[in-house]
Order: sequence, then structure tokens, then C-alpha cells
Amino acid sequence: MVNIAQLDPSASPLDYYGWELRRQREAAGLTQNQLGDIIFCTGSLVGQIETTKKLPSREFSERVDAALGTGGLFSRLIGLVLRSQLPNWFQPYAAMEAKATYISTYQAQVVYGLLQTEEYARAVLATGMPDDLDGLLAGRMERQRILDRERPPLAWAVLDEAVLHRPIGGREVMRRQLAHLLDFADHRWMRIQVLPFAAGEHASLDGSFNLLRFEDDPDIIYTEDLISGHMTANPDTIREASLRYAHLQASALSVEDSVALITRVMEERYGDPSRPEERAVA
Repeated sequence: MVNIAQLDPSASPLDYYGWELRRQREAAGLTQNQLGDIIFCTGSLVGQIETTKKLPSREFSERVDAALGTGGLFSRLIGLVLRSQLPNWFQPYAAMEAKATYISTYQAQVVYGLLQTEEYARAVLATGMPDDLDGLLAGRMERQRILDRERPPLAWAVLDEAVLHRPIGGREVMRRQLAHLLDFADHRWMRIQVLPFAAGEHASLDGSFNLLRFEDDPDIIYTEDLISGHMTANPDTIREASLRYAHLQASALSVEDSVALITRVMEERYGDPSRPEERAVA
């Protein structure tokens, strides 16, 4: 007799997803293999997702909705599932970030999470030696969906020039990451400035921070230390952070000059060394 793993649908979003997938599949009279054939995957994968051994993807969820006629149920659930893969201490911030109408960030060490390519994000997240790197990565990529909304938040990122030079993931990963930043050069809702080394001492030598603004809620400042994040809506802190951010923007290169610097670093530092024209400028 087959031993069918029992899930508690109230345990987590992932458990609920697996429990509901099994319930909907069985209600449709399909085996795991039959559903797999319909959605172009193996029955084994269906079984692993039903028992939470594998994390579902958004594409998988959309195919299941189409196959089982569930009215977008799994496409809605997948957002909750993927966000639940973020660290517990980070999830409250991610929920607020998703509600924000304006995001401003200063990043001193790495590219802002909403602007990271998948391979760059993987290299960054791997430094924390997580137990489930794939889950963390899926959660970070899910966060970026807010930039694809019909009306995304207005966002402004100031990146320290050190971010461009730190070779995270290797030459090719960095080249593609900087090229991805350049994709936002004409973006309607996102602006990127680079704070150059020449700025010297500046208003946020203490480190990175994010400022979130909302339509109906108080502004929030978010900072991180080595192992956790901190949010505050204290008016005095908000006022101080807003002033510091204004000084950072004033010290940073213009959006146009930032594009030029990112392009130059991409070509000179991370260009193909086998190309003669790139060796000449390196």
C-alpha cells in the first residue's frame, strides 16, 4: 500500500500549495503522471511539489491553473509561496516594499535587490551559506515583480561606485549585471545615480538604507546589520534619513553621467579581454 504523505495546509504557504494541488488534481480524476503529461513535466515533479520537496515556479502554477481550470488559484498562491522563502526577519520589509508608492535606496556594497540579475543575486545570497539557496533566490526574484506592474512604485537608487567595481560572480556575471542596470536608463519609473569615488566623505558613510513612502501609511526607513533588518517610522529618523538622501543625490552623478560611468566600467573592467579594442582601453 502506498504511503501518502499528509500535509497540514495551515503550516505554511508552501504546505497549503501542495495540499491544494493534490486536492484539485484528485478532484479532476488525474494521476500525478497524467497531470505532468498535460503541463509538460514529470509526474515525479508534481509529486515532489505536492509534498513540498520542490518549490513550484510561476510557470508551473500558470500551467496547472490552465490544466485544472482553477481560475488562477495557483497563480495567486505562488506569490505567497515565493515570498515565504525569504528570511523570516526580512518578510515584513518585503510586504511593505510591495505596498510602497515611492522607494529610494542608497547601496554601498551591492546592487539593490530589485535591480539584481538572477545570477548576480545567486552569488550575493550564496555568501550567507543558506540551507536553501534556490528558495531564497526565488523569493528575491519574486520581489522584482513589483517593477513590472502597470503602475509600479516610483524608485530612485543611488549606488556607490564601489558597487560597480566589486566583481561579484565573476567577469561575465558583472558585465551582464551592469548591462541590466543600463536597461533602466530610459525607464519611466526607475532612476539610477552613481555616487563616485571622487565624492569622498558623504552623508551615508555609515552604510546603506532604504526609504519607503506610501499613500496612506507613514514613511518607513529600513536598514540591515549582519543578521537582521530594522524598520522604523520614527518621524525624527525619517527626517534625518530624508536629509541625508537629498545630500547623497546632490553628490551623485546625474542620471546621464551615471549611465556613462556604468558603461565605461562595464567595458573597461568587465569587457571581453580577447577583443583587441577592449584590451586597448583596459
